[in-house]
Amino acid sequence: MSSILELEPHPEYPEAYMVCRRTGVHFYKLAKERDYEDSYFQEEYKNQYKKTYYEDEPQLRNLAKARLEMMSAFQDPKGKTLFEIGSAAGFFLSEAEKKGYKVKGLELSSTEAEYSKNKLGLDVVSGSFLDDSIFPKETFDAVCAFFVIEHFPNAELVLERINKLLKPGGLLFLGLPSLNGPSFQTNPEEWFRTHPSDHFWDYSPDSLKKMLKMYGLVTVYRKPMSYHPNRDKGWKGKYLTHRLFVRFANLSCYADTFHSIAIKKI
Repeated sequence: MSSILELEPHPEYPEAYMVCRRTGVHFYKLAKERDYEDSYFQEEYKNQYKKTYYEDEPQLRNLAKARLEMMSAFQDPKGKTLFEIGSAAGFFLSEAEKKGYKVKGLELSSTEAEYSKNKLGLDVVSGSFLDDSIFPKETFDAVCAFFVIEHFPNAELVLERINKLLKPGGLLFLGLPSLNGPSFQTNPEEWFRTHPSDHFWDYSPDSLKKMLKMYGLVTVYRKPMSYHPNRDKGWKGKYLTHRLFVRFANLSCYADTFHSIAIKKI
């Protein structure tokens, strides 16, 4: 099958990026695959947030509730099915279940998957999303993946598989780093210095929207995950009050990380 992407060297950063002329999606040329041993998740999380994933459970459950509230504007969870790719310890699935979803999850870390099953009573399988032997046979009303899809070298294969999982009219809810934010837009040196070595693809809200459209998915919601005017080295960080910065960010989905909800066409 031919690629839907038309990649060419980035005009400013050809040593780091190929960019798709059709969508604007960026491929990070320097990315390397890595083995995600069980310790990876705990170590990475603690390095970033100064506490373990389990120690952060209250905050993570609050984030899960906020995400489910976003979804509720487009879907009544009662009796609906939900599948999460990269479900970690299961806190999001646990909150989704409370809302009325029938949930399933897939998690690469066997330790996290066992915690989900044994401590939270969730239906979670351990393994890779690309493993056909554990790929779900059924379809779902909602598929969620937070900071997951950028780790796969083959973006098209991943979106094809996600599309297979979604029922017509189903929701795809993603959380991703963004090129349309203060770091890449106004401080690229810092962006590249801190760019994760295992992120193969970088999206902006617009490039993701164009990419998803090719799979019959219509974007209906996108919003910044957080606001960091202090990271903006341009005029917005210098001259806008925090309130005006937030307003601008919400209007243009200007942030280093963002949420996106798309609906599969019937």
